Amino acid sequence: MEEQEALWITKALEGDDAAFGQLVEQYQRPVFSLCYRMLGNSKAAEDAAQESFLRACRNLKCYDPNRSFATWLLSIASHYCIDQMRKRRLDTISTDALPPEIIADHNAPNPEREFRSREKEAMIQNLLRELKPTDRAAIILRYWHQYSEVEIAEALDLSVSAVKSRLFRARQTLAKDYLATEQTSAVSERRPDESPAL
Repeated sequence: MEEQEALWITKALEGDDAAFGQLVEQYQRPVFSLCYRMLGNSKAAEDAAQESFLRACRNLKCYDPNRSFATWLLSIASHYCIDQMRKRRLDTISTDALPPEIIADHNAPNPEREFRSREKEAMIQNLLRELKPTDRAAIILRYWHQYSEVEIAEALDLSVSAVKSRLFRARQTLAKDYLATEQTSAVSERRPDESPAL
C-alpha cells in the first residue's frame, strides 16, 4: 500500500485530482474519527475533516515524503480541531469511542449496570472536557490511534519530552478528577443516617 500511496501523492502533486481523491478515500475514516473525538459533534467533525483535506491539498507540496503521510494528515486535522476548540469553546467528546477498559459493556442485559455505565460515560465526558485542547489531542492520538510519543510529537509540533509531560499530566488529571468525582458520588448516594463506614 505504501508504494500505491506514494504513487497517488506523486500524481496529486502533478495536479491529478483523481489521485488526491484516492488519498481522501484512503484516509477519510481516520481523519473523521479524529475530528469527531476532538469536537464531539458529527456535523462539526464533517466540516473539520473536509477542511483538513482542503488544507492538505493546498499544502501537499510542503509534505515531506520521508515522513508518514498519515501522521502529516492527522497533524493537519489535529491543529485545525484545536483551533476550532479554542475559537468556539467546543467542549464535548464522544465517549462511545473510549477504550473498552474504561466503559462497561453496553450489550450486557443488566439494566442497573447499563444505567451506571451511562452515568460513567457522562462523567468521563465531563473529565475529558476539562483537558486543554492540545492535551486532549495527545490523549486521543495515543489511546485511540495508538500513536507513539514520537508520532504525537510530529503531529502536534511538540518535542517528545513535551508529549511525555502532557500525556503524564493529562492522565494524572483524569485519574485524580475521576477519583474525586467517584468519592463525591458515593457520599451523595449515602443516606443521611448512614455511617461513613457503610
